[in-house]
Amino acid sequence: MKILVTGGAGFIGSHIVEAVVRQGEDVAVVDDLSAGLESNVPKGVPLYKMDIRSEQLADVLAEVKPEVVFHQAAQMNVTFSVSQPRTDADINILGSLNVLELCVRNGVKKIVYASSSGAVYGEPTLLPVTEAMLPAPVSHYGASKLSVEHYLSVYSSVYGLDYTILRYANVYGPRQLRHGEAGVVPILFADLAEGRKPTLYGMGEPVRDYVFAGDVARANMLALKGGSRDLFNIASGTGTSVCELFEKIAKLAGVEVKPALKPLRKGEVHSIYASAEKAREKLNWRPTVNLDEGLQATYEFFCRQRGGL
Repeated sequence: MKILVTGGAGFIGSHIVEAVVRQGEDVAVVDDLSAGLESNVPKGVPLYKMDIRSEQLADVLAEVKPEVVFHQAAQMNVTFSVSQPRTDADINILGSLNVLELCVRNGVKKIVYASSSGAVYGEPTLLPVTEAMLPAPVSHYGASKLSVEHYLSVYSSVYGLDYTILRYANVYGPRQLRHGEAGVVPILFADLAEGRKPTLYGMGEPVRDYVFAGDVARANMLALKGGSRDLFNIASGTGTSVCELFEKIAKLAGVEVKPALKPLRKGEVHSIYASAEKAREKLNWRPTVNLDEGLQATYEFFCRQRGGL
């Protein structure tokens, strides 16, 4: 099977590419390297250095002729989306429309789309959130992600393009960069390593759902043939406060420091975690790496990259 991964040199995308390679499929990557690294792409995997909004993306699809596209490329910083909504929409909505148009034109059978359970639901009144709940984004990022979900439904109805939507919780793990709120784990590790006073927004009270990158990659592989025209939360189902997360990271790093506490930033929800029961029932997916195990693996990777903390 021929597969194209947009954003495949990035944090989550590169884990998906590795999973595709392990399965023995033929894979190529599109990435503008704005948040990804060429070194993240396994040797032998073609890398097209390109923005998903580019007209030249048409040439890539025509050359690769993928049967399935994993669409991971996105602007994913919530705070940036609030301050720069036009840019967020240009990348996440218009860029995605370019991908969808080219998928139809080149006979792609299916697209697996990376959405966000942490952003599309907004501030929930009931926890954990389920796919049956009405989305109500409170950030431009969440609105852009939800918009593409609707476009996928339209492209399926009008053109017969199959899709599976995966609403990720807060993904963390090796290779994650310090971008945005979703990158809180590497931000905290780096702050402690470099002697900075960590800052916890929302006074450390907000609750998030942390899911390991390897588990997310496995969900994508299950979506290759499962979950047709459906959407799924990919989450741990467990809420962890920012303070609890910081305490775990500080203990791993062997550092004692009091963090600075600041109010929640615009566009961020206070507390959310998601049920993954539907993914268990229909995709046969469940998280296998708990938070302590995942943080340990991430810490070890961080230390290898730095040569120690």
